[in-house]
Amino acid sequence: MSFCVAIDGPAAAGKGTISKAVAAHFGFAHLDTGLLYRAVGAKVLLGMDPAMAASSLRPDDLAATDLRTPEVAQSASRVAVIPEVRAALVRFQQEFAAQDTGAVLDGRDIGTVICPDADVKLFVTASAEVRANRRFDELSAKGMAVTKAQVLADVKERDARDTDRAEAPLRPAKDAVLIDTSDLSIKDAVAAAIAAISKAQA
Repeated sequence: MSFCVAIDGPAAAGKGTISKAVAAHFGFAHLDTGLLYRAVGAKVLLGMDPAMAASSLRPDDLAATDLRTPEVAQSASRVAVIPEVRAALVRFQQEFAAQDTGAVLDGRDIGTVICPDADVKLFVTASAEVRANRRFDELSAKGMAVTKAQVLADVKERDARDTDRAEAPLRPAKDAVLIDTSDLSIKDAVAAAIAAISKAQA
Protein backbone atom coordinates (compact mmCIF):
# COMPACT_ATOMS: atom_id res chain seq x y z
CA MET A 1 0.00 0.00 0.00
CA SER A 2 1.38 3.39 -0.99
CA PHE A 3 2.12 6.06 1.61
CA CYS A 4 2.83 9.59 0.41
CA VAL A 5 4.62 12.35 2.30
CA ALA A 6 4.39 15.84 0.77
CA ILE A 7 6.98 18.36 1.93
CA ASP A 8 6.77 21.97 0.72
CA GLY A 9 8.58 25.18 1.52
CA PRO A 10 10.69 28.03 0.14
CA ALA A 11 14.29 27.82 -1.05
CA ALA A 12 16.97 26.92 1.53
CA ALA A 13 14.47 26.21 4.31
CA GLY A 14 15.89 22.72 4.73
CA LYS A 15 13.13 20.70 3.09
CA GLY A 16 15.57 18.80 0.87
CA THR A 17 17.73 17.70 3.79
CA ILE A 18 14.66 16.76 5.84
CA SER A 19 13.08 14.91 2.91
CA LYS A 20 16.16 12.78 2.27
CA ALA A 21 16.49 11.92 5.97
CA VAL A 22 12.79 11.06 6.27
CA ALA A 23 12.90 8.86 3.15
CA ALA A 24 15.95 7.03 4.48
CA HIS A 25 14.37 6.57 7.92
CA PHE A 26 11.14 5.05 6.61
CA GLY A 27 12.59 3.33 3.54
CA PHE A 28 10.57 5.47 1.12
CA ALA A 29 11.60 6.62 -2.34
CA HIS A 30 12.50 10.32 -2.56
CA LEU A 31 11.92 12.86 -5.32
CA ASP A 32 13.26 16.40 -5.22
CA THR A 33 10.65 17.89 -7.55
CA GLY A 34 12.63 21.10 -7.77
CA LEU A 35 15.16 19.15 -9.82
CA LEU A 36 12.48 18.62 -12.45
CA TYR A 37 12.13 22.37 -12.88
CA ARG A 38 15.88 22.91 -12.61
CA ALA A 39 16.45 20.34 -15.36
CA VAL A 40 13.91 22.12 -17.56
CA GLY A 41 15.46 25.48 -16.66
CA ALA A 42 18.90 24.20 -17.64
CA LYS A 43 17.59 23.09 -21.02
CA VAL A 44 15.93 26.47 -21.54
CA LEU A 45 19.25 28.20 -20.83
CA LEU A 46 20.66 26.14 -23.70
CA GLY A 47 17.96 27.49 -26.00
CA MET A 48 15.22 24.85 -25.82
CA ASP A 49 11.53 25.76 -25.72
CA PRO A 50 10.25 25.41 -22.12
CA ALA A 51 7.23 23.22 -22.94
CA MET A 52 9.33 20.96 -25.15
CA ALA A 53 12.03 20.74 -22.49
CA ALA A 54 9.44 19.64 -19.92
CA SER A 55 7.66 17.09 -22.12
CA SER A 56 10.96 15.47 -23.15
CA LEU A 57 12.40 15.30 -19.63
CA ARG A 58 13.92 11.93 -18.69
CA PRO A 59 14.88 10.62 -15.22
CA ASP A 60 18.59 10.72 -16.06
CA ASP A 61 18.30 14.46 -16.73
CA LEU A 62 17.94 14.86 -12.95
CA ALA A 63 21.48 13.54 -12.45
CA ALA A 64 23.12 16.45 -14.27
CA THR A 65 25.83 18.08 -12.16
CA ASP A 66 25.06 21.70 -13.09
CA LEU A 67 21.51 21.93 -11.73
CA ARG A 68 22.42 23.75 -8.48
CA THR A 69 23.82 26.98 -9.94
CA PRO A 70 22.09 30.33 -9.24
CA GLU A 71 21.47 30.79 -12.97
CA VAL A 72 19.66 27.47 -13.26
CA ALA A 73 17.70 28.19 -10.06
CA GLN A 74 16.41 31.48 -11.46
CA SER A 75 15.60 29.85 -14.82
CA ALA A 76 13.74 27.07 -12.99
CA SER A 77 11.64 29.61 -11.08
CA ARG A 78 10.80 31.40 -14.33
CA VAL A 79 9.72 28.27 -16.22
CA ALA A 80 7.72 27.06 -13.20
CA VAL A 81 5.10 29.76 -13.84
CA ILE A 82 4.39 28.40 -17.35
CA PRO A 83 1.18 26.28 -17.27
CA GLU A 84 2.35 24.00 -20.10
CA VAL A 85 5.54 23.20 -18.21
CA ARG A 86 3.72 22.45 -14.97
CA ALA A 87 1.16 20.24 -16.75
CA ALA A 88 3.92 18.22 -18.41
CA LEU A 89 5.57 17.50 -15.06
CA VAL A 90 2.48 16.77 -12.96
CA ARG A 91 2.00 13.21 -14.27
CA PHE A 92 5.66 12.34 -13.60
CA GLN A 93 5.30 13.46 -9.98
CA GLN A 94 1.94 11.82 -9.35
CA GLU A 95 3.11 8.46 -10.71
CA PHE A 96 6.16 8.66 -8.46
CA ALA A 97 3.97 9.43 -5.45
CA ALA A 98 1.74 6.41 -6.05
CA GLN A 99 4.43 3.73 -5.90
CA ASP A 100 3.82 0.86 -3.48
CA THR A 101 7.08 1.33 -1.56
CA GLY A 102 6.02 4.73 -0.21
CA ALA A 103 7.28 8.09 -1.41
CA VAL A 104 8.50 11.44 -0.15
CA LEU A 105 8.17 14.37 -2.55
CA ASP A 106 9.51 17.81 -1.76
CA GLY A 107 8.77 20.99 -3.64
CA ARG A 108 6.49 23.99 -3.57
CA ASP A 109 3.05 22.68 -4.49
CA ILE A 110 3.12 19.00 -3.50
CA GLY A 111 0.57 19.20 -0.69
CA THR A 112 -1.67 21.71 -2.44
CA VAL A 113 -1.63 20.60 -6.11
CA ILE A 114 0.39 17.47 -6.91
CA CYS A 115 -0.67 15.28 -3.96
CA PRO A 116 -3.57 17.01 -2.18
CA ASP A 117 -4.52 13.65 -0.64
CA ALA A 118 -1.01 12.90 0.70
CA ASP A 119 -0.98 10.93 3.94
CA VAL A 120 1.25 13.55 5.57
CA LYS A 121 1.87 17.17 4.56
CA LEU A 122 4.72 19.21 5.98
CA PHE A 123 5.55 22.85 5.31
CA VAL A 124 9.19 23.61 6.08
CA THR A 125 10.14 27.28 6.33
CA ALA A 126 12.62 29.73 7.85
CA SER A 127 13.20 33.49 7.74
CA ALA A 128 14.56 34.95 4.50
CA GLU A 129 17.71 36.08 6.30
CA VAL A 130 18.44 32.63 7.72
CA ARG A 131 17.81 31.00 4.35
CA ALA A 132 20.03 33.53 2.56
CA ASN A 133 22.87 32.88 5.01
CA ARG A 134 22.57 29.14 4.42
CA ARG A 135 22.60 29.58 0.66
CA PHE A 136 25.54 32.01 0.86
CA ASP A 137 27.57 29.49 2.86
CA GLU A 138 26.66 26.76 0.38
CA LEU A 139 27.65 28.81 -2.65
CA SER A 140 30.81 30.14 -1.01
CA ALA A 141 31.89 26.59 -0.20
CA LYS A 142 31.62 25.84 -3.90
CA GLY A 143 33.89 28.78 -4.70
CA MET A 144 31.19 30.98 -6.22
CA ALA A 145 31.80 34.71 -5.92
CA VAL A 146 28.60 36.08 -4.36
CA THR A 147 27.76 38.56 -1.61
CA LYS A 148 25.29 38.05 1.23
CA ALA A 149 23.29 41.03 0.01
CA GLN A 150 23.08 39.55 -3.47
CA VAL A 151 21.97 36.14 -2.17
CA LEU A 152 19.35 37.72 0.11
CA ALA A 153 17.98 39.73 -2.82
CA ASP A 154 17.81 36.55 -4.92
CA VAL A 155 16.00 34.69 -2.13
CA LYS A 156 13.43 37.47 -1.70
CA GLU A 157 12.93 37.76 -5.46
CA ARG A 158 12.34 34.04 -5.76
CA ASP A 159 9.98 34.03 -2.78
CA ALA A 160 7.90 36.77 -4.38
CA ARG A 161 7.76 34.98 -7.71
CA ASP A 162 6.84 31.63 -6.12
CA THR A 163 4.16 33.01 -3.80
CA ASP A 164 2.60 35.49 -6.23
CA ARG A 165 2.32 33.29 -9.31
CA ALA A 166 -1.19 32.54 -10.53
CA GLU A 167 -0.49 28.86 -11.17
CA ALA A 168 0.05 26.76 -8.01
CA PRO A 169 1.54 29.44 -5.75
CA LEU A 170 3.75 28.46 -2.83
CA ARG A 171 1.61 28.22 0.31
CA PRO A 172 1.03 25.69 3.09
CA ALA A 173 -1.78 23.19 2.63
CA LYS A 174 -4.55 23.79 5.18
CA ASP A 175 -3.73 20.52 6.93
CA ALA A 176 0.07 20.81 6.72
CA VAL A 177 2.29 20.55 9.79
CA LEU A 178 4.49 23.66 9.96
CA ILE A 179 8.18 23.20 10.77
CA ASP A 180 10.14 26.47 11.16
CA THR A 181 13.84 25.65 10.94
CA SER A 182 15.10 29.18 11.66
CA ASP A 183 16.30 28.17 15.11
CA LEU A 184 16.32 24.38 14.77
CA SER A 185 19.30 22.10 14.25
CA ILE A 186 19.10 19.65 11.34
CA LYS A 187 18.71 16.83 13.88
CA ASP A 188 15.77 18.53 15.60
CA ALA A 189 14.07 19.45 12.33
CA VAL A 190 14.34 15.87 11.06
CA ALA A 191 13.04 14.58 14.40
CA ALA A 192 9.99 16.86 14.15
CA ALA A 193 9.25 15.57 10.65
CA ILE A 194 9.65 11.92 11.65
CA ALA A 195 7.36 12.48 14.65
CA ALA A 196 4.63 13.94 12.44
CA ILE A 197 4.85 11.04 9.98
CA SER A 198 4.95 8.40 12.73
CA LYS A 199 1.83 9.93 14.28
CA ALA A 200 0.00 9.63 10.93
CA GLN A 201 1.06 5.99 10.58
CA ALA A 202 -0.13 5.05 14.08
